[in-house]
Amino acid sequence: MAAGLAAGALWGLTFVAPRMVGHFGMVDITAARFAVFGAVSALAVFARPAAVRWPNGQQALAALGLSVLGFSGYYLLLAFGIVAAGTEVPSLIIGTIPVWMMLLGRPAGLRMRALLPGLVLTGAGIALMIWGAWSTQHREGGVRFGWGIALALGAMVSWTIYGLLNAKWLQRHTELNATDWANWLGIATGLGALLLWMVAGSDIATLLAQPDGMLFIWIALASGFGSSWLATILWNIASQRLSASLCGQLIVSETLFALLYSFVWDGRWPQATEWVAALLFVLGILASIKAHR
Repeated sequence: MAAGLAAGALWGLTFVAPRMVGHFGMVDITAARFAVFGAVSALAVFARPAAVRWPNGQQALAALGLSVLGFSGYYLLLAFGIVAAGTEVPSLIIGTIPVWMMLLGRPAGLRMRALLPGLVLTGAGIALMIWGAWSTQHREGGVRFGWGIALALGAMVSWTIYGLLNAKWLQRHTELNATDWANWLGIATGLGALLLWMVAGSDIATLLAQPDGMLFIWIALASGFGSSWLATILWNIASQRLSASLCGQLIVSETLFALLYSFVWDGRWPQATEWVAALLFVLGILASIKAHR
C-alpha cells in the first residue's frame, strides 16, 4: 500500500511538467523524460548479478509492448491533453483508472451493484470539474478544450490496459525481481523515446534556441529518475503484492497530488466547484474501496 501511494505521489509531478516548459514540444518533453528513464535503467542493470541482468526473449517482447501502453504512448497522449485542457480535468480523468481497473479486474463474486455508488460519485465529480473548466475555457477555444479531454481519455485507456496486463504478468512470474522488471521496462521505453524523437522531435539547434533550457533539463532528470524509474519500482512492488483491482485504488494518490501540484504552480486555492468535485471524487474512490472489501 505504501509503495503504491508513493508511486502515485511521484507520478503526480508529471501533470505540471508540460505546463512548466510548455514552449518545448510535447514530443521533446516526452522523449527527454523517457530517455533519462532508459539511461538510469541501463546503468542500474549493471548493478545486478550477471545471471539475471538481461531479460529472455519473451520478457523483452512483453517489456516493449507494455512500455508503449504505460509510458511513452500514454504520456504523449496525456501531455498533449494537458496542454489543450489544463491540468485539473485530465488529472481527474486519469484518476478514474482505479474504477476501471476495479470493473475490469474485479475478483469473482464482487457484484456490479456494489460498485454503483462509487461509479455515480466519481462520474458526478468529473462532470462537475469538466463543466467548471469548460465554462472558463470555452471563450478561449471550446474545440481545443474538447480535444484535450479526448486525448486524456485515450491516455486513461492506454494506462488502464497497461495496469491490468502488467499486474497479470508480474503475478504469473513471481520469480521476477521488481527492480529488474522496472529496469527492462525503462530500457524499452528509452529506446522507444529515442525513436520517437528521431521521427517527430525537434532538432538540436531548435532545442538549444529555446528559453529555460536548464529548467527543461532539470524536469527531464527529475521526471525520468523519480516519476519514471523510482515510481515504476514502487508500483511493481505494489503490483506483486496486491490484486489488480485493489492496487488500482492507490492511483487516487496520483490524482490528488496532481491537483495539489497544479494549484501550487498556479498560486491559487481551488474554486468552489473544484472543492466539491474533488470531494465527490474522493468519496467515489472510498466507496469503491469499501465495495471491494
